[in-house]
Amino acid sequence: MLRSQFMLGFYAIFIKETRCGDIRYGNQYYDYDEGTMVFIGPNQIIKQEPEGEILQPYGKALIFHSDLIKGTNLGKHIHEYTFFSYASYEALHLSNKEREKILVCFDNIENEIIQHIDRHSKKLILSNLELLLNYCTRFYDRQFITREFISQGIIEQFEQHLNEYLRHEKLQEIGLPTVSFFAEKLNLSPNYFGDLIKKETGKSTIEYIHLKLLEYAKEKIMDKTKSISEISYQLGFKYPQHFTRLFKQKVGISPNEFRSPKEN
Repeated sequence: MLRSQFMLGFYAIFIKETRCGDIRYGNQYYDYDEGTMVFIGPNQIIKQEPEGEILQPYGKALIFHSDLIKGTNLGKHIHEYTFFSYASYEALHLSNKEREKILVCFDNIENEIIQHIDRHSKKLILSNLELLLNYCTRFYDRQFITREFISQGIIEQFEQHLNEYLRHEKLQEIGLPTVSFFAEKLNLSPNYFGDLIKKETGKSTIEYIHLKLLEYAKEKIMDKTKSISEISYQLGFKYPQHFTRLFKQKVGISPNEFRSPKEN
């Protein structure tokens, strides 16, 4: 079986118009189907593994180096387009109307590249590139909504994994729960997982984890046979003062004040 593996040193945006074989992206396979967009950030490893058949990819690709956007407004905000670090099986699925808008941006950029370059060219290319990425942000928001039944299933699994983590002494064994830990459990990229949680709950993933952790901490604090320091270690904090600071920041009072509230 033929295999090809490569690492892109660029940003890449693909619009697929035919099925083009199976792409392995990390440890996951992605069916390279028609009507989807895939975004790849610099230095990500891509593998292609055709199963004995010759497939001719067809579609459009926009590839640009980070030097193009360095020092520009887009360069300062490129990190906000988190889909560049989504896994390819978390692709954007376009409607026909959405695809038309994306192709207009592609065509505008292509026309600027093939015509005579002047002092306006880079500004116009970047404007259309930023417009394209903003459209993709909107379309991903729509996709999170239209696939809500999938999102709800992921939220439920996340809740189960988080409760298990808190209740089965993993805090002491592994330490404080992280976004990447649960993303891996759910076979999602951390950024896609984080964006999904934000869209569904209005909170960042780490904020959501902290709130659950503090609810569990409140139960522990009421056990007055253990000191706050002992409880903080049981909760996975290396330093008790870090637990006290987080608790006071989110709850409004210190753990000791929560344990023994002053009477009016």
